[in-house]
Amino acid sequence: MEERLQKIIARSGLASRRKAEDMIREGRVSVNSETVRELGFKADIGRDEIRVDGKLICAEETKIYVALNKPRGYVTTLSDPQKRPTVISLLPELGARLFPVGRLDYDSEGLLLMTNDGHFAQQIQHPRFRVSKTYRVKISGRLTGAEFRRLQNGLDLEDGTFVPDAAMIDEINPKSSWLILNISEGRNRVIRRAFEKLGHPVLRLIRTAIADLQLGNLGEGDYRFLKGWEIRQLMSPRRQNERLGKPWEKT
Repeated sequence: MEERLQKIIARSGLASRRKAEDMIREGRVSVNSETVRELGFKADIGRDEIRVDGKLICAEETKIYVALNKPRGYVTTLSDPQKRPTVISLLPELGARLFPVGRLDYDSEGLLLMTNDGHFAQQIQHPRFRVSKTYRVKISGRLTGAEFRRLQNGLDLEDGTFVPDAAMIDEINPKSSWLILNISEGRNRVIRRAFEKLGHPVLRLIRTAIADLQLGNLGEGDYRFLKGWEIRQLMSPRRQNERLGKPWEKT
């Protein structure tokens, strides 16, 4: 669609519309290698090559925010040397190059965000923002009260102490246990390594929430677009990271 040059330049973020008009008058703008000085000149950002001071003006990319229920058996990279399935293969062509926000390892599952907004991704995954993440974890064997208290108090791993923000025993079975953990750090495989330290290898690891955003009833391998209020809530500096409350143990 054709639009006035000054409007295209202003929408690109390079300059205000008034400043863009000055640039056109000064002969600093070209369309398809031809200098343009007319304020009424129109162009199509999707078809024409528009440059200001030799710099190409690109159409503003639409920001996309997706919540995906990652199944086991997928890697959270855009390509894999071992030719394993990637999470991007679960999405249709959305007209933009999306990338995962953070990671879930190959055997983990649950809530994964995908976007083309680098600022949003930084806000969610950088350790200094301490965005909480909630996991439902199935471990081998029956976790004892003493082992649960060790987990609460912190476990020494090779890269430092791991202390969950909150922990809850959800279910005890004869050969396995289910727990819910809330953490706000992102060390590689830290939950799996913590339970290995306790002698209870992780059998399933499911991320159920990122801050207040819940996985909910999103089917395995399915996705949905985030709503505007969900994006604003995740980005808000006043965001409240949900806690599980006082850790407790079922009997």
